[in-house]
Amino acid sequence: MKPFMKLYIPIALETLFMMLAGMVDTIMLSTVGDSAVGAVGTANTYIGIFIIMFHVVSSGMIAVMTQYIGAKRIGVAYQARQLGAVFNAVIGVALSVFLYVFSENILEIVGVAPLLMEYAKTYLKIVGGACFLNALIPIFSSYLRAFGHTRQPLAATVAANILNLCLNAVFLFVFRFGVAGVAAATVISRVVNLVLVMIFSKLLVKANEDSERLKNKEVFAQIIRVGLPSAMETALYNVAMTLTIRYLNQMDENGFNVTARAYAAQIANFSYCAGAALAQANAIMTGWRIGEGDFEACDRGTKKAACIGICIAAGLETAFVLCSGWLIRLFTDDVEMIALVRTLLTIDIALEVGRVTNLVFGQALKTSGDALFTTVIGVIFMYLCMVGGTWFLGIHLNLLAVGAYMGMACDECVRAVCMLLRWQSGKWRTKGFIKAGV
Repeated sequence: MKPFMKLYIPIALETLFMMLAGMVDTIMLSTVGDSAVGAVGTANTYIGIFIIMFHVVSSGMIAVMTQYIGAKRIGVAYQARQLGAVFNAVIGVALSVFLYVFSENILEIVGVAPLLMEYAKTYLKIVGGACFLNALIPIFSSYLRAFGHTRQPLAATVAANILNLCLNAVFLFVFRFGVAGVAAATVISRVVNLVLVMIFSKLLVKANEDSERLKNKEVFAQIIRVGLPSAMETALYNVAMTLTIRYLNQMDENGFNVTARAYAAQIANFSYCAGAALAQANAIMTGWRIGEGDFEACDRGTKKAACIGICIAAGLETAFVLCSGWLIRLFTDDVEMIALVRTLLTIDIALEVGRVTNLVFGQALKTSGDALFTTVIGVIFMYLCMVGGTWFLGIHLNLLAVGAYMGMACDECVRAVCMLLRWQSGKWRTKGFIKAGV
């Protein structure tokens, strides 16, 4: 079993490169205009709403695979991947067709700012129409990581991002394709990513050679037991974020506040990627240890990961605020925009500290099989704090994007406390698949 840092570093780098791809897209799109940036950020938010079904399998699959790997029953882990790939492929193709055909209708329903409509429709049609790639890449990447092969998904991501950068430059600056060019580059690079992780999975993991299998319905039921609540939480978060973005779009006619949020999110994503990687690496270790029955090591490792994440998030976000003048000018020279984004980044210190705590303990709870609790807490506080806070502080009190960020920070911090208390209760120790004799 690989030490924690050997898992964490490649996952962190992979997540960082994924964030860099989004940042590069934003920087290059800023040459088209702030409206293009706001439109793509908005479209990506709405794409997230329609790919939540993928999380039913991908989230549950990690928990099932890692626990069976820890118990030395790798044939069942392979079986979980096969079921996950088939399910996500079917759902992915159906959603791709839906987003391609109904992109304009979707944007009209959610009330995208008029200035952003044409750009958002173009991006949603192209990238949303290929969202089946989003369905399959996590299946094969997670399969590799569950067996400790973390460098190969990193290599695939780096290769795809380099290709994305090159294609962005060609499509934007040579052919002048604008938003359509950025969307096409994104799709092509994801195709390459998928092909690479599929090849690595075939070459490196031989779990299919283990003959042990359970009934498909039993394994799928285990996946759903974790995956369905996790997907519901993701769905609720995406809907809550959609409502938040809708309120941001209503704050002005030219998309100023929603664009500021897009810029701030691109910068804050560097902090988020460190926390997300910690959560993923710890979740893998959690599954392995639960499969082995080593609950004390699982408890110590999760608390240590949360402490490391809090220190990293607080340090990075403080550095971003101190360097904000230079960072924001990578995207725009608008003085008012720079001032607003700097304020949002200051609030984001509290937001990211809460988020990394929420991520680490929340992912560990899901991997242990205790996924329903995180969904219930999400239902309460995402809507009470993030959505309600954005309306009350942002619109009712006229704090605009600043109010929205205050609401989002409150949501993450309150949920983080709830996750910590749940973990401390120890109820997760009784949720494992192996112990249940499945």
